Amino acid sequence: MINYKILFFLAIAVMASALGQGLVVPLLPVFAQSLGAGGFAIGLIFGAFSVSRTLLLPYFGRLSDRKGRKVFIITGLFFYFLTSIAFVYSDTITSLVVTRFLQGIAAAMILPVTQAYAAEISPEGREGFVMGIINFGFYVGLSIGPILGGFIKDNYGIGTSFAGMGVVCLAGFLLCLIFLPPRKQEKLLTSKSEPENLRVLLKDRTILALFLTRFAQIICVGTLWTFVPLLADQQYQMSSSSIGIVITLIVGLSAAIMPATSILADRMDKRLLVLAGGLIIVVAMAILVFIDRLWAVYATAALAGIGGGISGPATMGMAAVMGKKHHSLGSIMSLLTLGHSLGMFLGPMMTGAMIDFLGIKAGFAMSGVILLMVSIIFFPLCYRYQEAHS
Repeated sequence: MINYKILFFLAIAVMASALGQGLVVPLLPVFAQSLGAGGFAIGLIFGAFSVSRTLLLPYFGRLSDRKGRKVFIITGLFFYFLTSIAFVYSDTITSLVVTRFLQGIAAAMILPVTQAYAAEISPEGREGFVMGIINFGFYVGLSIGPILGGFIKDNYGIGTSFAGMGVVCLAGFLLCLIFLPPRKQEKLLTSKSEPENLRVLLKDRTILALFLTRFAQIICVGTLWTFVPLLADQQYQMSSSSIGIVITLIVGLSAAIMPATSILADRMDKRLLVLAGGLIIVVAMAILVFIDRLWAVYATAALAGIGGGISGPATMGMAAVMGKKHHSLGSIMSLLTLGHSLGMFLGPMMTGAMIDFLGIKAGFAMSGVILLMVSIIFFPLCYRYQEAHS
């Protein structure tokens, strides 16, 4: 039976971190530019977050398999609160880089550990639903954050936006501190099983397939987030608000369909949903490559959102099953989050290099081809998954 109280507050934790991040990330480039930052410095500010999160994800994931989940979740949320205060007082490029680096450490504690906690309390056969609820909380926070952050900045100033991030994360910290069960009651700590190390986990073909799929899908999403605004502005002269709607479609549609696809993930072969979602994203990338119409931009964003909404709960549901099998939920969730981070970091870089040589459509094509190749090998890699599930 699902413990909905714990699940609710885990979703709150994920939503608070995503909402807090979404409140300020779209505002940072303008704020950094006002402090004299050029393109490289702005890239460094954003890259600092990815570097610290990527380096520490495996460490925190495995440590949570040994020490428990709650302590990392509440520490991460409180650390997010502290970095929001630091943003308010940041007045140099160096201080922004350091603050973003520290924020990446906090992020490494929250999402994968929360996902591992949720997977731990999911009954057998309900993994897709439980993980879908966590994903839903993440995407809702990510969708609302930029809109709310822009509204606060326009009416009250960017300092208030930073403070708003702090209030959201502090509220999440207090709720989880009070309402999540004490560490000694966590199911993990009542088990005597020893978690496996990362090298052993990566030898499991199903876990490798999930990692590669997450990596390839996020390469496409990162490419869309980074270069669709450029295409929309240069080729179709779209307004900033219209471009904002396009980007929101990607996240918003994923969130909208996840309650339904989470239930579906427990009623059919999860592998089929992962594959279907990935192929829909491939089609989305192909539309941008082959169709020169304004509607293609909106169609691509909508299909990418739908594809992510279909594959997300099934991917995390499969990860939950494999995490239970290996007694290493924190490590496996960290690996998937690592795939997300690497895809978001490397995708725009590789696509940008391709665009410099062959044009923007070649960049979109490259991202789609990478995901198509991973989709082709997905089933052969995880053909034994059903045996592991049973």
